[in-house]
Amino acid sequence: MPPSTPPDFFTRHQELLERAVEATTRREFWSAFPESPSTKVYGTEAPERGEAAFRAHLGNPFVLTGHPGEQLTDAGEVSPYGPALGVTYPAVTVEEALSAAATAAPDWRAAEPDVRAGVAAEILLRLNAASYEIAHAVHHTTGQPFVMAFQAGGPHAQDRGLEAVAHAWAEQKRQPATARWAKPQRKGGEVVIESRFTPVGRGTALLVACNTFPTWNGYPGLFASLVTGNPVVVKPHPGAVLPLAITVRIAREVLAEAGFDPNVTLLAAEAADGRTAAGFAVDPRVRIVDFTGSTEFGDWLEAHASRASVYTEKAGLNTVVLDSTDDYQGLLRNLAFSLSLYSGQMCTTPQNLLVPRDGFPTDDGTKTADQFATDLGTALDKLLGDPSRAAGTLGALVNADVVERLTRAASVGVTAHPSAESAHPEYEGAVLRTPLVARLEASERDAYTREWFGPVSFVIGVDDTAHALDIFRETVGAHGALTAAVHSTDERVLAAMERAALDVGVQLSENLTGAVFVNQTAAFADFHGSAANPAATAALADAAFVTGRFDVLQSRRPGTAEAGRRD
Repeated sequence: MPPSTPPDFFTRHQELLERAVEATTRREFWSAFPESPSTKVYGTEAPERGEAAFRAHLGNPFVLTGHPGEQLTDAGEVSPYGPALGVTYPAVTVEEALSAAATAAPDWRAAEPDVRAGVAAEILLRLNAASYEIAHAVHHTTGQPFVMAFQAGGPHAQDRGLEAVAHAWAEQKRQPATARWAKPQRKGGEVVIESRFTPVGRGTALLVACNTFPTWNGYPGLFASLVTGNPVVVKPHPGAVLPLAITVRIAREVLAEAGFDPNVTLLAAEAADGRTAAGFAVDPRVRIVDFTGSTEFGDWLEAHASRASVYTEKAGLNTVVLDSTDDYQGLLRNLAFSLSLYSGQMCTTPQNLLVPRDGFPTDDGTKTADQFATDLGTALDKLLGDPSRAAGTLGALVNADVVERLTRAASVGVTAHPSAESAHPEYEGAVLRTPLVARLEASERDAYTREWFGPVSFVIGVDDTAHALDIFRETVGAHGALTAAVHSTDERVLAAMERAALDVGVQLSENLTGAVFVNQTAAFADFHGSAANPAATAALADAAFVTGRFDVLQSRRPGTAEAGRRD
């Protein structure tokens, strides 16, 4: 039973919320949650306690008190590092989930935005305290290296969630709660109207999460929907249920403590052959859909979930234009790491590298496309030559589809750097592969105008930089991208690339040669994705990401010249 006087989470976290809102307006470095998995930060007992909590889930039913669904389902989660997880989850039908959400919705919708934001902040802080447990769950469902799983699955995801909370809270409070409208009349007196303005959630939200970054990609939509007054059905990818099940458990605990029906947040787990996402999406009670995954299903959702506000992140052709550089070795090191991080299984990993075939100027002489491809391969070998370092960078391939795609890529163009097997020092069953780099020509469009998700990239020979910009505009304009990058010592080229990126609607990085990489973005500072190109319908996170999740409704009545505002 909830306490007789629910805790005031808003007052407890008001300073954090206000600081987060300020961070969204300044776009400078700020993080609420430390990214280091250090015991000095999280406590000496945190690593052991988090691993024990993860281990306790294995082979057991996942308990969500009061959750609908009497039967259990095994999603079939198998660690990319070895054994099956064997966790079973409540099995709910579309009707059971949506009926429970509808019952929970009125009280949550009636709560003030301050109250909802306070609850969300408390959830995020408890998720942060569970970062080690979540890190092991992410590590063993996605194949991310452990440190990456801790950072991206924990604090970085929590920062992204808080960023969405900040936008959602601020946008709901942009309008006054009450107003007094007084219009002077020609013959004296006033016509007075007193109004109340209430932000009202659109209805039940559906979060369809991905296999590779279930929390980092999932938290923005989850928290944006919650804070704007909508119950959320969380539909995890069957391969990565556990990280979001832990999230739902913590959210439900906080909701209950705050005096709300915990079914404001529900888990809709299913086996790999399940197809409930489509059933949820087309149900008229679902008014918001968040999705990360394939272009095919993302396009289907955009076409068929017609009653809902749909936010998708799909596939794209992430592109790098190479014109010139004054730090060739830094360029190679930076790009090699970008291609290798999590085995290229990031939606932001570069795929198409557009290089003048006859060469581009560097501080180490002119480099042809062939020489660049060879040098990039050398940089990859140097980065990944030590098995322990390679494992900490590559992680494991998430599923057999990536392995099959990598095998097919070996017959595309001319392989400049073949993918090689790498042994994991701890997990014998893990499948590790170094990146494949193929050398193509601009005419081989069939190969590079589709996404090859995984450790596959193409060095594409072009006539010159102008030709590269033409290809960039055409391919990204048609197929979209999550990232773009350029290397040039010429400000005119950088300006031309920036204009091209603005034209096709993609986020751009220039001359990255150090410790910042094109496939990494920071909450509160960087926008991830863009609704301005076909790869996504939203950016994480901005005002547009939250305003479609609620309406501001007005109630008004006549007042008198002497009357004050309505309470």
